[in-house]
Amino acid sequence: QVQLVESGGGLVQPGGSLRLSCTASGRISHISGMGWYRQAPGKERELVASMMRNGDTRYADFVKGRFTISRDNGKNTAYLQMNSLEPDDTAVYYCYARGLGTSYLYWGQGTQVTVSL
Repeated sequence: QVQLVESGGGLVQPGGSLRLSCTASGRISHISGMGWYRQAPGKERELVASMMRNGDTRYADFVKGRFTISRDNGKNTAYLQMNSLEPDDTAVYYCYARGLGTSYLYWGQGTQVTVSL
């Protein structure tokens, strides 16, 4: 089992920045990759960014150039640096970890990001 704890959401004005953190515990060696999805009210959950075990990253087109995913292996933590935030970025952001050799996803508790004046 893998447990994920998120932090870092909040209210920010358009153009501002936030950094989300996701700390993993449990069977860390069982993780093949981590990342974030988000879900806005009335919309489906969508992939925002991911980082594989080998460091390869992938971003949704709507965040390219604005968001950066990184990790600190010593702290078992992944980060999502979000810059130039827009009102359309308002959503609950969910950290996930993918089980090694499977399609199974472990989920964090979610953190609210609100971009508004």
